[in-house]
Amino acid sequence: MDWVDRMNSAMDYVEKNLNNEIDYDQISKIMGCSISVFQRSFTQITGIPLSEYVRNRKLTCAAYDLQNTDDKVIDIAMKYGYESADAFSVAFKRLHGVMPIMARKPDVKLAFYCRLHFELTIKGVYKMNYTKVNREPFKVIGRRRTTPYGGGTWAIVKSDGSAEFMKELSGHLCDLGLCFGFGEDGSNDYMCGIEWEKENIPGYDSFVYPEATWLIFEAKGAISDNILGSTWHRINQEFLPQSKYRKSGLPTIEKYVEWDEAADTCRVEIRIPVVIK
Repeated sequence: MDWVDRMNSAMDYVEKNLNNEIDYDQISKIMGCSISVFQRSFTQITGIPLSEYVRNRKLTCAAYDLQNTDDKVIDIAMKYGYESADAFSVAFKRLHGVMPIMARKPDVKLAFYCRLHFELTIKGVYKMNYTKVNREPFKVIGRRRTTPYGGGTWAIVKSDGSAEFMKELSGHLCDLGLCFGFGEDGSNDYMCGIEWEKENIPGYDSFVYPEATWLIFEAKGAISDNILGSTWHRINQEFLPQSKYRKSGLPTIEKYVEWDEAADTCRVEIRIPVVIK
């Protein structure tokens, strides 16, 4: 079974279990990788966390039930995993813009989120350059935080003086972003830091990478064109499915060689620890 088939099998599993608790271990078995690796890839490919996709599908189906059955609101809430009518109502209104009871009235606008289906489209005219590197163990120190979105940890280190401290410590900018994975709620476990071979620094987190094989890609261009996001998208949708490599499960790294928002330009090395499939 290739990568695209596995992705669609995972979506089949989600769809069949919208009325039940999603077993993320089962998704991991379907994909043949850890759930953190899958969640990270899912977000990079689709632009939304897996948890948000599942929530949107549940609330889409809930809207259908409200319109086409006489089931009580609390029963529909329980059916899709909400412990109370209040929690269900808050989530429903956030997505659809109206309270659940209003969905039963005529001429009410509701949101609809389709079941995802993955297809592989390769535009061979656009090559992807990469470098394979074997690295000895190395250590990164920095600030590791879990925030609601990917850039949250960068905002923290830029505002609390951590980035400036690490710049003074290393002699260069705080340039590494380590992505450890996404939580079920879409939050991002992320670390901003620098390579550091000396003793740990009190108050700072550290992570030691073992000896590993890395693939390095470059995202270079306009920040406003989402060059970083589109490069990640191509890595996950084009390169990895068709190559002999898969992510090892270690945190991926974004090395910010250049990031100038005023000039709207960036150069970022995307570094992915891999193993042979």
